[in-house]
Amino acid sequence: MTREEIIMQVSEKLRLIRTEAGYTQDKMADVIGVSKKTLVQIEKGRVLANWSTVVSICALFREAETVQFLFGNEPLEVLETVALDGIDVRKTKTMGGRIWWRVLSQKKGFILQQNILSKHFRILDERNYRIFSSFDEKHSKQRFKELTKSI
Repeated sequence: MTREEIIMQVSEKLRLIRTEAGYTQDKMADVIGVSKKTLVQIEKGRVLANWSTVVSICALFREAETVQFLFGNEPLEVLETVALDGIDVRKTKTMGGRIWWRVLSQKKGFILQQNILSKHFRILDERNYRIFSSFDEKHSKQRFKELTKSI
């Protein structure tokens, strides 16, 4: 997933996200920091939201079903992974990936998973802390191999 794909998907779903939250266009525009005119343009598909607006929407409405279904229950992790071009050794507690994650490999207390919706990869430690995240499958598998070899 790329920034452009994320921008496109969130822009296409903005009206649904707003209505799910029960907001008027005026309220939503105020909450996400754009003019009502810009919000209407995005909702009508005439323009795309910018990256900052998309990040705001995903952060503020991360619990919305629409946002959850776009990113497989981890919208902020997806945004962080794309913005930082991967994450390595920054521990964040997870739920272990019971619903949105497919286990690719388990070894020596580490788990390599792939999100079934966003398709990004992550490595969890034995306590379900995320220590690595990337959209690059080859890099993810290499990092998993390094981690499981070094113990």
